[in-house]
Amino acid sequence: MQEYKIMITTTFGVESVVKHELRKLNYEIDRVENGKIEITGSAEDLARCNLRLRAAERVYLKLGEFTARDFDALYENTRSLPWADIIPYRGEFPVRGKSTRSELHSVPACQSIIKKAVVDSLQQKHGQGRLPEDGSLYPIFFSILDDRVTVALDSSGTGLHKRGYRQKGGEAPLQETTAAAMVLLSRWDRDRILLDPFCGSGTILIEAALLARKRAPGLERSFTGEKWFFLPPGTWQKAREKAREASWSDAEVRLIAGYDRDGRVLKSARENASRAGVDDIIHFQEQPFREFTTSRKYGYLITNPPYGERLNSQDVRELYQEMGEKFRELDSWSYYILTADREFEKHFGRRASKRRKLYNGGIECQFYQYYGPWPPAGEDGSNE
Repeated sequence: MQEYKIMITTTFGVESVVKHELRKLNYEIDRVENGKIEITGSAEDLARCNLRLRAAERVYLKLGEFTARDFDALYENTRSLPWADIIPYRGEFPVRGKSTRSELHSVPACQSIIKKAVVDSLQQKHGQGRLPEDGSLYPIFFSILDDRVTVALDSSGTGLHKRGYRQKGGEAPLQETTAAAMVLLSRWDRDRILLDPFCGSGTILIEAALLARKRAPGLERSFTGEKWFFLPPGTWQKAREKAREASWSDAEVRLIAGYDRDGRVLKSARENASRAGVDDIIHFQEQPFREFTTSRKYGYLITNPPYGERLNSQDVRELYQEMGEKFRELDSWSYYILTADREFEKHFGRRASKRRKLYNGGIECQFYQYYGPWPPAGEDGSNE
């Protein structure tokens, strides 16, 4: 069985979450850098990571790594990679990438050099003139950091946050991978109550429900790597079948519920949950936050309340003050709040037990974590 270098990228601050996911899937970590984790695995492992990772951004097949301080070195090292073994004559191979702290700081120039190197390599192999590039997609990705170049193939295609279940979102939808990271960082599990008083299109709750049922988040979408000719036949089908077998379709959950004042957004949330196959374990209710209350104990609140352009500064301040007042009454609860407002703790009226920088769609946010007590033995948190 051929082994590959598999590279998984993440948003800033989520590396440890994805590393924990990989270890739970029984992978050994080869290397961790900012926004990047590497493992060694088979073709099926490449597919498995795409299907099952919840907080990762993309999964790449790493082809090579080398030092290049000028365009000649970039060209020669790129051309020396085994392109004809992985890209067929008619294959389409767009090039994208990034460069940081490098002599090769012009990304468009690097794209052009890498494209030329691949074209020249393939033309030499196939003995043909102009390559048609009208076949399956083999997206090339490069990353240059301190003159160290990494070249890879993007097996995901669209980012892994595109699960396929969300066709409509709220005014400022939370990315699915960020929502999954929030749930994983909270250490919530299906035996605890979970509420979101600002649920919007339901992303946090849907990601939690998928986790509760061990349902692979990528089951309902396609991936670019599914059409790669050099991977063994049946690779992706086998990985999908195993992912389905690993899910708990009848897993019982304490309570997962979401509230929002906008009935139209809640309609989208219910449709999203249905497409994700978890609508039977999530309760959605139209309700403004001023009416939010619960008599239950020892639960979790995980939420992404309005901020920034969604409300003016005065409304934001008043909302966070009201949140602080209501949440203080829930002294046996743990709550986890994502916002880009840097003065959240001041308005909320309490410093977080822990805070963590996360990014949502390129927006820098803080994930404020407030830890509540663990339920005493024999108490399930229902209080009904």
